Amino acid sequence: MRIDLGHFFFRYRNAIGPFAFLAAIVVGKPTYPFGRPDLDLALDVAGMAVALSGEALRILTIGYEYIERGGRNRRVHASTLIQGGMFAHCRNPLYVGNILLAIGIALVVNSLVFYVAVLPLVALAYCSIVAAEEAFLRAKFGNEYAAYCQRVNRWVPRWKGWRQSTANMTFNWRRVLVKEYNTIFVATLTLVAVKIWADYRVQGAATLPPPTILGAAFVFWLSVYVAVRFLKKSELITP
Repeated sequence: MRIDLGHFFFRYRNAIGPFAFLAAIVVGKPTYPFGRPDLDLALDVAGMAVALSGEALRILTIGYEYIERGGRNRRVHASTLIQGGMFAHCRNPLYVGNILLAIGIALVVNSLVFYVAVLPLVALAYCSIVAAEEAFLRAKFGNEYAAYCQRVNRWVPRWKGWRQSTANMTFNWRRVLVKEYNTIFVATLTLVAVKIWADYRVQGAATLPPPTILGAAFVFWLSVYVAVRFLKKSELITP
């Protein structure tokens, strides 16, 4: 059952995730941590740190070794068993990065709906997706995959031997820019937007930044995003 659920989540993950977050933002009400305004900044900093660590993990993963993240025809697929770079230390580093991003956003919002509904849904989705992917990889790569699972943790990165596993590899910034720019820009926009929204819901309109600053910041963000997307689509930057 969990494998079937994993295939479902894999197929529709690009729609389910954003819908769940938007629904939680509309329905949920942010609060001060433990009702204490003096802890709000600390929780925001913690949330930003967790989210940025998730994005950093994704960048580190993609920079050293690329994997077919999107599958084929929205189905689980892998032509080779990737075992280098970050995948020598964690079997699902991109998913761990996504989970950290979700936790970071939840901490910034600090809404009960995020804690009791969104984060459990994220956990269920990724556990199910990993179950489906592992079944596929086990069937396709057999003993090679079984040996890989014996060496490398499913979720928690084991950093021992990092220098040795990347000694003959070069970090590919171009690949990071081409493959990860969308997640970087969306994650940045989401963190800023939920922070502004949460402050507004808790403290009122007085917390909103001046419209000119918001507009200028958004135009700058959008301009950089469009420029990077143009460079990618025109193949002026290639991995």
